[in-house]
Amino acid sequence: MANNYAYNKKEDESKIARAMAKSLKISPKHCVEICNAIRGMKVSAAKDYLDDVIEMKKAVPFKRHNKKVGHKKGLKGWPSGRYPVKAAIQILKVLENAEANAEYKGLDNEKLVIEHISSHRSVVIKGVIPRAFGRVTPFNTPTTHIQIVLEEA
Repeated sequence: MANNYAYNKKEDESKIARAMAKSLKISPKHCVEICNAIRGMKVSAAKDYLDDVIEMKKAVPFKRHNKKVGHKKGLKGWPSGRYPVKAAIQILKVLENAEANAEYKGLDNEKLVIEHISSHRSVVIKGVIPRAFGRVTPFNTPTTHIQIVLEEA
């Protein structure tokens, strides 16, 4: 089980909880930016942040994939950002799943910190759109894997 995660610290397994989601139909680039924004946060703060992103109250700073991305208000130290609602909903579900796994193991939910969160590209679902004069244009759907490891601080 542990070898499927990108997290391999040899720590006490009783103090960590994990959750994973595979082949979600969300943008890998949006997931990378959300993961970078909430890495290291407490679980309660991360859930509040993701709820604000879903309600479009707080923007996610786009630091890596920020070509032609507009500036958003409320970002500290970084001007460009977006509101990736679809990806935030899916990451929030995985985070709540990891929190439930921690509760099942008997960990204290108030002390949980996001020790590791990552997203990786998965398979691309091929698709096409018919065009004029018998031509087609590719219309592919990217998919994403998400991994979360929570640790009791």
